[in-house]
Amino acid sequence: MPQTLRKKKGLILVHTGEGKGKTTAALGLAFRALGCGWKVLIIQFIKGDWKYGELDAAKKFEGQLEIHQMGEGFTWVVKSDERQKELARNAWEFGKKAMMEGQYPLVIFDEINYVLDYQFLPLDEVIEALKNKPENVHVVLTGRNAKPEIIEIADLVTEMKKIKHPFDEGIVAQRGIEF
Repeated sequence: MPQTLRKKKGLILVHTGEGKGKTTAALGLAFRALGCGWKVLIIQFIKGDWKYGELDAAKKFEGQLEIHQMGEGFTWVVKSDERQKELARNAWEFGKKAMMEGQYPLVIFDEINYVLDYQFLPLDEVIEALKNKPENVHVVLTGRNAKPEIIEIADLVTEMKKIKHPFDEGIVAQRGIEF
């Protein structure tokens, strides 16, 4: 630990890896931020019209928490790369604008690492925006396969590692646990 602590700053946090819990960890941060009276914005790049538990929870924080599902579902469901790129661009422009305006102390770009890995958005554009975000805004990026360049500019990186998963035993995703 440094001898002298430096000033506070808006952090860039990354949740990546093959294990479950990336979005769940980001939602935990959102819950903590809400408890501190912050406004929180969550942009979901891939998730489409499934009924996720966090959407119902968000209704209880109306005016403080916004979740925008801006995808059409998993990448194997939406077959067109061009459509995925269009959806990713729309989500990014919406989220980037909100991040740059600084009205949300916490902005979560859920599943953006997938979008970058599939090259649906230019990596350099995302990095440039993150480097130039307002000083008081914290940003979380989730999804597998975080690019080394994202990891390099991040202040905190956590890798979720799968040890065991019920899906491997033929157990379907459980509402309230996986979604």
